[in-house]
Amino acid sequence: MSLHGFSQNQELIGKVKGSWSGSMKIGSAELTLVINIIPDEKDNFTVTIDSPDQGVNGIATSKVSVTTDSLIVKSKALMASYQGAFAENFSILKGKWKQSGMIFPLDLHHSFEKYSVKRPQEPKPPYPYLEKEVIVKNDAAQVELSGTLTIPETGGPFPAVILITGSGPQNRNEELMGHKPFLVLADYLTRRGIAVLRCDDRGFGKSTGKFSTATTVDFTTDVSAEIDFLKTQKEIDTTKIGLAGHSEGGLIAPMVASERKDVAFLVLLAGPGLTGEQILLMQSAIINKNGGLTEKEITADNLLRSKIYAAIKKNSDNEKAANKVKVLFRSAKKKNPEGKGLAQLDDNQIDLFIKQCTTPWFRTFLVLDPVNYLSKVHCPLLALNGSLDVQVPAKENLEAIERALIFGGNSRYSIEEIPGANHLFQQAKTGNIDEYSKIEETMSPEVLKKIADWIGKEVK
Repeated sequence: MSLHGFSQNQELIGKVKGSWSGSMKIGSAELTLVINIIPDEKDNFTVTIDSPDQGVNGIATSKVSVTTDSLIVKSKALMASYQGAFAENFSILKGKWKQSGMIFPLDLHHSFEKYSVKRPQEPKPPYPYLEKEVIVKNDAAQVELSGTLTIPETGGPFPAVILITGSGPQNRNEELMGHKPFLVLADYLTRRGIAVLRCDDRGFGKSTGKFSTATTVDFTTDVSAEIDFLKTQKEIDTTKIGLAGHSEGGLIAPMVASERKDVAFLVLLAGPGLTGEQILLMQSAIINKNGGLTEKEITADNLLRSKIYAAIKKNSDNEKAANKVKVLFRSAKKKNPEGKGLAQLDDNQIDLFIKQCTTPWFRTFLVLDPVNYLSKVHCPLLALNGSLDVQVPAKENLEAIERALIFGGNSRYSIEEIPGANHLFQQAKTGNIDEYSKIEETMSPEVLKKIADWIGKEVK
């Protein structure tokens, strides 16, 4: 929102402009919020909100009031507001954040510089390699994928790897929680003599198509189109094109390789070995335990989730599935009004949860079994998972991956659990999702080296 009306108060303008940042406690988690007050050349102000922990910047404000005593900011987009009183000579705002009927204490600290998170591993141009903006056409799906191809400067033709993002709409850098893991990984590999292609997901960034109706199966056709594209590039050794997938990308990669015999190698980073339903139940149990729930509460929550997933699988009609799920929620709340986990959701949150659980993507993910594809993969494979991963638990998924490879007769694999690493392969303390943005490291140098060394050995 642009703010007018106090441009004549030059002293006040000088005191409030800049970024106001602070963290608030939400349960066991902490969330950083930033309010930006940015003047233009006419001393009018644009006021926006950033949530760096969630990787969201420039959220619009709908109403702003600034006086010598206080700041009030409202955002319709967030259905939230902040009210704070200036203190300590305009260096601090002492106030409260209101959202969804809840109030959170939130003190904001002033800086004249724009708030930024420290990401020391992010490379800065000029790069010691070639970087090309490319368009990959998936003609069958009528989708154009916008991407970046990085190529070592001298020598060639080069081995190449396609980076495949995890779940949810993501750009070519797999940008999340203030980090750009694929930018860091692509830079590292290209400096080591390996060409890298990374693309925005369909319907996101500069790519065309519709993300909301796409499933994991659809994404495999995008990756297949990327392989075909690399085969047309004169700098690429077409016999040495591999796939590296993170999280859901670690499912997509073996799905593609099970159908195509021209995939030279696979790297699975926190890739699943269990079905989507199994992973979701394990994930919720770990997160609930870390959040302080008792074993009894965790068991009750997972029982409710299991019943919900069963209802969704049984009812292909979304309306029927929604009605069944609402009955399950009512029953759970009636039996245990003080229930934790899903049972705490209000009616609006339940509707949102049901909407998410009945998308084509979720329905597909729930039943996909990686074993069906891993057992058909015969190229060299590297699987890495972090010991503190709360989203794709390491031990159970790595064991399932290895069983599938052995069953399929593939002995050319390397599997390793990385001690102390989380889902993003950062060295972490808890592994919890809210910790990702607070860690300066984007990806463990040890993991980067393992990936590059392994690929280098396989493509010699």
